[in-house]
Amino acid sequence: MTFPEGDPDFVLSLARGLQVIEAFSGARGGLTVSEAAAKTGLSRAATRRLLITIEELGYAERRGPAFQLTPRVLRLGFSFVASNSVAALAVPVLEQLSAQIHESCSVSVLEGEDIVYLARSAPKRVMTIDLGAGSRLPAYCTSMGRVLLAALPGKELSAYLKKVELKALTPKTVRSRKRLQGLIGEVRERGYALVDEELELGLRSIAVPVVSQTGRVAAAMNSGVHAARVSEKDLRERVLPALKDHARLLGQMLP
Repeated sequence: MTFPEGDPDFVLSLARGLQVIEAFSGARGGLTVSEAAAKTGLSRAATRRLLITIEELGYAERRGPAFQLTPRVLRLGFSFVASNSVAALAVPVLEQLSAQIHESCSVSVLEGEDIVYLARSAPKRVMTIDLGAGSRLPAYCTSMGRVLLAALPGKELSAYLKKVELKALTPKTVRSRKRLQGLIGEVRERGYALVDEELELGLRSIAVPVVSQTGRVAAAMNSGVHAARVSEKDLRERVLPALKDHARLLGQMLP
């Protein structure tokens, strides 16, 4: 991660502290000072001071040579959810949708090259990944990601396509930038994205944009299903109309 130089209003120590907190993503057993330094690119001395500071503030604790985050860190996420109108309003809408179609439903936004889950209602678990608010997935191979990418201005989409690394997460994952660009164009034209087992084998999903009262795409809403149980035709004919109705309902609540 690179930080701006010469900006008197930029607090470098805060940025580095947050960088260290983010380094714990996926580190189930915690991180030692050396491991955290390696993940952040900071010196061991600076990393140690930051970890001790985070520990003193109650956001981390030491277990042997490793540091682990404490539940206090969740306050940061809850602050976002509480202040974000999409996240706060999406929950009852998703629960209503999920009860109607009997499938898992989610709302997410685009952040960098990933989608970030804001809310989810999952009566049936359809992925091996356990997703919740704050979970991240690559945008290029997810239905919500393609909906959100389709809403980007041309220059921003071009910049994304140039820098994104297209990893083959399954044999079906699209890895051609030209093909991905074409698929995003199709999403823009038809108003929804359907992704078939590109993120995970056995997972099929469909997504639509959540458009606010002012016409901006504020988020994406999707439903994920077992590919062996729900066909693409069923997704389009049964799930898509309900998905559109509930995305419209959520959008009408957003400024």
